Formats: sequence, structure tokens, C-alpha cells
Amino acid sequence: MDKTLELLNQVSRGATSPEQALLQLKKQPFEDIGYANVDHHRQLRHGIPEVIYGEGKTAGQISGIVATMRDRSYDCVLITRLTPEKAEAVNAETPITYDPISRIGIFGKKTPPSTIGYIAVCAAGTSDLPVAEEAATVAEALGSRVERLYDVGVAGLHRLLHRLDTIMAARVVIAVAGMEGALATVIGGLVSAPVIAVPTSVGYGANFQGLSALLSMLNSCAGNVSVVNIDNGFGAGYLGSLINNIGESAGGALAGGKLK
Repeated sequence: MDKTLELLNQVSRGATSPEQALLQLKKQPFEDIGYANVDHHRQLRHGIPEVIYGEGKTAGQISGIVATMRDRSYDCVLITRLTPEKAEAVNAETPITYDPISRIGIFGKKTPPSTIGYIAVCAAGTSDLPVAEEAATVAEALGSRVERLYDVGVAGLHRLLHRLDTIMAARVVIAVAGMEGALATVIGGLVSAPVIAVPTSVGYGANFQGLSALLSMLNSCAGNVSVVNIDNGFGAGYLGSLINNIGESAGGALAGGKLK
């Protein structure tokens, strides 16, 4: 974003001709590095740079993509579903911060919290923490404040009600649950905010690797509940941050289209 703005300023000052600027812009949308086309205009279109999905990629491929984005002066690059072994190999090439619970690596630094509202990330059980932390870490990296409420599943409803003030004051709630996935509907019936339900693959045999929780959440009677895919903490954190930033006068990850 900064380079594009500077290019336009150069045209305005007469330091660069419109034809030269057009040629540079044509080169900028993506960069072909052989095994990946790095989308440099994602930040210009979305306000948030491309996020690297680490699963299925080699450490060398991830390092190459990070290096390409680093050379374009990205302030923050997220790598999701990154194993400790790959994280160590990537870190040897380009220093990153790695969290083994969320399995997220970060080149650069998270955007400082700049929103008035916050996101409440609620996990039904301790087994749901990897997905919940993925959602929380992504939301924080995109400039949202996050309140974590873990092990508050419906098997012990008093645990959830004990934190009701925090949940009801949130601008967005992310409900992460496996088993029967009831947590999202219970929270949806208690709050007026949007609830993003995240089914997890946690559960016994008839859980079908998260399918039972997914179907329960899709059939929720609470009108403020929407659902992302099984174990998709990234999608929940991303969407939650977008909602949390709507109308923020203080500015956030989307302010000016720049992830700071």
C-alpha cells in the first residue's frame, strides 16, 4: 500500500511519468516465484495482506514466500498450520515468532490493538484450545482486542454464566466447540452480538471428526449465529476482526487499507 501511494505521489510531482507508473502497477498484482504466485494486491483490495497456509507446503516454500513478502516491506505476515519443525526451519531463514498452540508463525509484529470493541473467544473445552487460539491469534494480529474464555462448555453451564458480563459486552463472540457443538446456540441466546460458531473435530466416534458439531451449529435456532468450517479458527478470527473493525473511528487493521 505504501509503495503504491508513493508511486502515485511521484506521478503527481512529475517525478514519474504516468506510463512508467502504469508499467510498475502492472508488475505489482502478483509475483511469480515458481511454486507460488504471491498476491501483492491482496492488501490493496482487502486491507489485509495474503496469509500463508503452511500445511502441505515445505519449509523452503514457506521461507521463499515470506522472503518475497519481506522484500516488499510487509509489516506483518501470518503463517497458519505451521508445525514446530517447519517453524524452526523457516526461522533459520527469516526470523519469525511461533506459537505452538495456535500453530501460527508471524513475521514482523501484530498490529497494536486499536479497536474500541473486543472479540470474546469462547472454547468449550481444553481440547478445543488449538482452534480457539488460532482464532484469537489471528484476530489479535489484525488489530482486535481479544478476551479469552476457555473451558466454558455447556457440561458445566455455571462456568459460562460466571463470565456473562464479558460475553455480553463483546462486539463479536467466537464460539469454539466439538462434541455436540451446543455452546454456540447457548451463547447466541444470551447475547445480541454476532456469534461465529467454529465446530472442532474433538469428540468420540459418532462425532465424525467434527461433522456432528458442524450440523448442530448449522441448525442453530439462534438467529445471530453463523458457522465456519470444521477447525477453521483462522476464518473465524479473520471474519471476527472484520466485524469488530466496522465503524471504528479509532481505526484498526483496515484503516487506510493498511495492516500496520
